[in-house]
Amino acid sequence: MELTKICGGLDFPEGPVSMKDGSVILVEIRRKTLSRVHPNGQIDVIANLGGGPNGAAVGPDGMIYVCNNGGFIWTQEEGITRPIGTPDDYVSGSIQRVDPNTGAYETIYDSCEGQPLRGPNDIVFDAQGGFYFTDLGKSNAEYVHHGAFYYAKADGSEIRRVHAPMITPNGIGLSPDGKTVHVAETRTGRVWSYDLIGPGEIAPLPFDMPGRLLTTLPDYQLLDSLAVQADGQICVATLMRGGISVVPVDGSEVTFMAMASDPYITNICFGGADMRDAWITASGTGCLYHTRWPSPGLQLNYNA
Repeated sequence: MELTKICGGLDFPEGPVSMKDGSVILVEIRRKTLSRVHPNGQIDVIANLGGGPNGAAVGPDGMIYVCNNGGFIWTQEEGITRPIGTPDDYVSGSIQRVDPNTGAYETIYDSCEGQPLRGPNDIVFDAQGGFYFTDLGKSNAEYVHHGAFYYAKADGSEIRRVHAPMITPNGIGLSPDGKTVHVAETRTGRVWSYDLIGPGEIAPLPFDMPGRLLTTLPDYQLLDSLAVQADGQICVATLMRGGISVVPVDGSEVTFMAMASDPYITNICFGGADMRDAWITASGTGCLYHTRWPSPGLQLNYNA
């Protein structure tokens, strides 16, 4: 697979969104911005969001909805930038709505049922205009919060916890028919699936299982964000190994696509006329790459 480097100089990029004009909107977590990368590699800051903007998606109103994890402590070693903890000025996580044309933004959620959001991470919209998002939790040298995934309305009127507890839930996506939500857990290397019986409502789970297990990756592989192919297979960014794991939903063998020499390959998104253009964030080295993917990606509900 041939990778083309679109740009470097990004400050821990994540949450890429393919736009109709050929640009890619993404977050720079360490820089605390929502940014736009043009096809020629030019980087423009759309908004300075503070905290730690992490995942992004286009909503039904054309606004960009951002999962903000509240911020990290950072370290750099051997040319790789990575997060290592929670800063002293951390308050909470949040969901922000950003106007991509003006950069104006507002916080629409920072808690659920009186409990603050800890570290919102990845986000996907359904056909009804609501969105699912994961909350990874926060951690330091002494503790790791349990995580969860949520469902919320884009107008700020309703948020509910769909499933908890989870161990560092990160990537989230919907099946092509919209009837299943997939969630990747970072530290367990697992991908779980949940059958939906309504917007933001999953079918009852067996008492002894936290979901339907699709895979557990071997060795020390950590999972990050994900995107779904048009055929339903799940493309999960795989940390430490540095690439994309393609997970079938029928339990068959996982395949691995090696990427750039960066252990922090964090996300993939699809676009283009045939949905085979793939943009991949290499966060540790601050790069955005493009490649032609073997299979078409799933068309998202509100952006090209």
